[in-house]
Amino acid sequence: MKKVSGKLISILTLSVLVLLSCSGVQVDKTDAAGSGTWDSPYSVSQAIGNQTGSVHSVEGYVVGQPTSESSVVTENFPNDYALALADTPSETNVNEMIYVQIPSSFRSNYGLRSNPSLMGEKLKVTGSLTDYFSHPGVKSTSAFEEAAGGTDPEDPADPSDPPAYEEYYSAADGKTGSALKTALHEIIDDHTTLSYSEVWTALRNTDEDPANSNNVLLLYSGRSQSKTTNGGGVDDWNREHVWAKSHGDFGTAQGPGTDLHHLRPTDVTVNSTRGNLDFDNGGTEHSEAAGNYYDGDSWEPRDEVKGDVARMIFYMAVRYEGDSGEVDLELNENVNNGSAPYHGKMSVLLEWNEEDPVDSREIRRNNIIYKDYQGNRNPFIDHPEWAEMIW
Repeated sequence: MKKVSGKLISILTLSVLVLLSCSGVQVDKTDAAGSGTWDSPYSVSQAIGNQTGSVHSVEGYVVGQPTSESSVVTENFPNDYALALADTPSETNVNEMIYVQIPSSFRSNYGLRSNPSLMGEKLKVTGSLTDYFSHPGVKSTSAFEEAAGGTDPEDPADPSDPPAYEEYYSAADGKTGSALKTALHEIIDDHTTLSYSEVWTALRNTDEDPANSNNVLLLYSGRSQSKTTNGGGVDDWNREHVWAKSHGDFGTAQGPGTDLHHLRPTDVTVNSTRGNLDFDNGGTEHSEAAGNYYDGDSWEPRDEVKGDVARMIFYMAVRYEGDSGEVDLELNENVNNGSAPYHGKMSVLLEWNEEDPVDSREIRRNNIIYKDYQGNRNPFIDHPEWAEMIW
């Protein structure tokens, strides 16, 4: 039997496909477009249509960074956590994109904040085809490669990295609403507690000014100030409970009163003005902390830390659920919560979480608290999208 050339086979195959199509027979294009392996990756449209949780490889063009279910930014990237792929480099319809989660070990090479030149480039990734940001996605990614070369799919993660989030948060995978809140509570519940005096030393580390290692950065004013000027004087800095300690009346007791995930250095007089006010928009600008506003029942922090504040409040509402004899802290839509174990205003905090994305200082702080002090993380810094999924 004579051999048939590859070109003739291709022509014959194409003819068969055309005939089948013309006759109304449905043609499975999976093999033609890709089988989902590393050598034959899915297209983005295939990956969108195969959100089954199975592990496959996907290839597409980098078209931006997702910040919500329906929003992808193409410049001023907030962090290195995620990117969006599409089948064409000019795609602008988010429904034609797939969202890719970037684990810590790949962020320096593939995160868009660190590598904005990746925009328009073709990438191949391997991971679990499942929702990310409540949108078709690729999570728990284990391999990335540019069209011209890159990371081998067998390369292990750097063991010195912070925990791979897909492992740390595995118990929360696929959950939403109260089930997600409960799962996250179980993950972050057990941790090392500090004494209130130990918090002074910890804050000198967690809130160190990256431009001056002798100073800390103050939360509301943004002022860089000597680490040694802590105390009760007018221009000293002290320990601000972002979740006001009177909201639940937990004071400075170990646990909520000394939890670093919501304790920040602030100017003494600014801290005094904030007091136990709930969070909301509006009021009079503070004379010593420009960009911060307040009235009789609420405090609005400066734009640069609005998201920080929101994510700290979300953490407290998940971490402290009333078990083990601890106070049960919850969000609500009120201001003037007083000594009740509630903090508001929930809708405004959710807006701030969207408006002020996670930045490098928050990530650094979260990693230090996890590795050096408490052994637990703030989930809403690692996954800010979870706030909307719970509340």
